[in-house]
Order: sequence, then structure tokens, then C-alpha cells
Amino acid sequence: MSVRRLAWPLFGLWVALTATACVLQARNGDMLEVLITPALGVLAGVGALLWRRRPENPIGPILLALALAVVASVVGDAISSPYEDTAEVPGLAVRVVVWIDEALIYVWFGLVGVLLPLLFPDGRLPSGRWRPALWAGVALMALAVIGTTFGTDGTDWGEGGTLHNPLAIGGSLGDTLEAAVGVTAPLFGLVVLVALASVVARFRHARGIERQQLKWFGYAIGLLLTGLAAAAIGEATGWGPLGNVGWTVFLASLIFAMPLSIAVAILRYHLYDIDLVIRRTLVYGALTLTLAGAYLGLVLLVGLAVGRSGLATAVSTLAVAALFRPLRARIQGAVDHRFYRRRYDATRTLEAFGTHLRDELDLDALAADVRAVVRDTLQPAHVSLWLKGGR
Repeated sequence: MSVRRLAWPLFGLWVALTATACVLQARNGDMLEVLITPALGVLAGVGALLWRRRPENPIGPILLALALAVVASVVGDAISSPYEDTAEVPGLAVRVVVWIDEALIYVWFGLVGVLLPLLFPDGRLPSGRWRPALWAGVALMALAVIGTTFGTDGTDWGEGGTLHNPLAIGGSLGDTLEAAVGVTAPLFGLVVLVALASVVARFRHARGIERQQLKWFGYAIGLLLTGLAAAAIGEATGWGPLGNVGWTVFLASLIFAMPLSIAVAILRYHLYDIDLVIRRTLVYGALTLTLAGAYLGLVLLVGLAVGRSGLATAVSTLAVAALFRPLRARIQGAVDHRFYRRRYDATRTLEAFGTHLRDELDLDALAADVRAVVRDTLQPAHVSLWLKGGR
């Protein structure tokens, strides 16, 4: 049987695991998770589609394996969560599920952090010098999974309790595996940084289609890392709203942005729209942060002046609404000036030409101006202008 034929059976396995997870979550009363879990279908569906359409490219199997690992972890969490808030020690089967769940995080972290950056977009390494990073990432992922499954003896459980690992082998070999797990974490982080550096190196030498593909991938990874950083800062500072927003952005990037960006890049559907997507993200992201900061500052200042009341909220809301349009225009101009200089210069040139057009009466001079504007804005290899004669 051809390997590509495994795509849809494995997608069917994902569907079965997802249905199981939803039933268990509904039994536990986690209705929000029942709604969120099927959203992983984007990740699984894109993986299966790419596997069928581009069987020579391992990106599809990687995405489908990632979806299976994540949903298996969700099933494990749904099985074990009823026991976490009780003094009851779960049975052997549940304890095995808990430890498999502990190990699965290294699988999907290795797929996202190591394999995807190194192999995107064509399934090949940028060059042979990146091969040690690939083998190191695979080796560390395998070591972390084996060490967690068979070496770690216990983990925190419930209210200050400990859940012992039924799969731990003990003895000197078990101690060695447990020590290896502690070493793999910083090394894993180092390999992930190297893998991300390979994307930068590939982008610097890329041209044409490959450059646009890497822009799509970089956009998704940028959103994912931004969400993860915001979640980490929120956890470290104890600021719950920032942590919640960060985790939301991270999960949305993992479930939606990353697989859809990869699908667009590899299937080349609307490939050249990425510049518009990035531009709007920069503009509206900066606009949202600026307006949020202005709103909080105004609420604080007005509140100090008149005391806490509905007036402070009303005044701040009206001020932010008034700032929206001029602030968006200013931020958009700054983004175009800094990141899209050619577009910025073209816009300025066309605006100047429009002003000049109202005052120019000489047809020959006007034709020369039109050719100059087209040459400056579009930069074609050759410019010709034909004028229709009058009747």
C-alpha cells in the first residue's frame, strides 16, 4: 500500500480520538473544551490534505502527527482530570495514561519547534550543515519521551500529593533516565533556537516563491511565539489577563494560523497576499495596543480627577473612539514608511502626480510625467505610452 494512502485512515483515527475526547469532556462538565477540541480538525485536515497532494513532502505527515499527539493528550487529560481534585488514587490504567500524557508534550514540541522549521517548505534541510541539528532534535525528543515514561518516578498530583509512575523501571538505569530528562530541557531549547535560525538563514538566500512561502511560515511562527511570550510574562508577573490573551493567541496560532499558513504556502493559493496580511496585522496590532494603553491611562487620570465613577469610563471611551481614525492613519503611515518603503514611496509619488495633473496642460509634458510615474512606482523593464488620436 502506498504511504500516501495512510493519510485519510490516520485522519479517521484523529476523528475517533476527538469524538472520545468530547464525550469524556462532556461527562466531566467541560463544555467549553467540548467546543474547542474539534477545532483541531483544521490542523489534522490540512496535514491529511498536504500528505495526499504532496506525498513527497513530509510537512503533511508532520502536521497530522502533531494533531494526533495533541488530541491524544487531550484524551489523557479528560480521563485523569476527575481524579485530580480527590483523595482517591487512580487505578493502574489511569496512571499509565497520565504518564503517556506527560511524555506526549515532548513529541508535539519537537514536531513544532524542530522538524517544521528545519524542513519547511520543501521537506529538505537548507543545507547539509543543518543535519546535526535535525538529528540532535530527534534524539533529544526520543530521550525525553523515554526518560519521562520509564525514568521519572513521580509527579505532583492533586492537593500536594504525588502520583507514582507505574512504568518506572527503577535502579541505576531508571536514575540515569531521570537525570537525562533534566538535561534535555535546556538542550531542547537550544536546538529549537538553532532550528528557528535555519528559517532566517533560508529566508536570506530565498528568492521568488520560496521567499513568499517563508513569509507565510514566519508570520504563523511569529504569532505563536508572541502568544507564548505574553503567556509567560503574564504567568511570571501574575497578571492574569495578559496570560489569558497570550495562551489564546498561542493556541489560535497553533490550531488555525500555522496549518492554514503552511497550506497556503505549499499549495501556493493566494501566495502573494502575505504582504497585505502582515501589513494589516502590524497596523491593527499596534493600533489595538496603543488604544488600550490610552484607554487605561485616561481611565486612571480621569478617575484621579473626579473619582471612580461612570464618567471616567464614558470620557475615556469617547476619547478612544475619536482617536481611532487619525491614529490608524498615522500608524499605517509609519508601518509603510518603515517596512514597506517601496509602497510608501509609490503612494507619495501618485499623490504628487495627482496634484500635478490638475495644473498640467501640455500633452507632451503630461505624457513624460505619466511614463516617469509608472517607471518609479512599478519599475517595469520598458515603458511605452500610446495616445488615442482625436476625431
